[in-house]
Amino acid sequence: QVHLVESGGGLVQAGGSLRLSCAASGRTFSVYTVGWFRQALGKERECVAATWWGGSSTYYTDSVKGRFTISRDDAKDTVYLQMNTLKPEDTAVYYCAVAPENVSRRNVGDRSNYAYWGQGTQVTVSS
Repeated sequence: QVHLVESGGGLVQAGGSLRLSCAASGRTFSVYTVGWFRQALGKERECVAATWWGGSSTYYTDSVKGRFTISRDDAKDTVYLQMNTLKPEDTAVYYCAVAPENVSRRNVGDRSNYAYWGQGTQVTVSS
């Protein structure tokens, strides 16, 4: 079992920055792929970024490329999402999720691959 706690959300003006954190506890040795998802009101939950074991490989959805950076500190069992140049359309509840095995890049957005989810943190970007 892996327990995830997100933090760092809040209200920010357009153009601003936030850094989300996802702290893992429990059987974290089983963590392989970690994804950040977001769900805006009335929309499907989408994967915005992902990182694989070791952190050398990353994935970003097109709408956040160049603005968001995912990183992980395995010694601290924590994954971060640095969000810069935020836009009102980034407003959503952000969730981190972990998969107990390596997820292929093609399937990184498939929520069924992720066994553990955090409770989510609200990010609101005002215009």
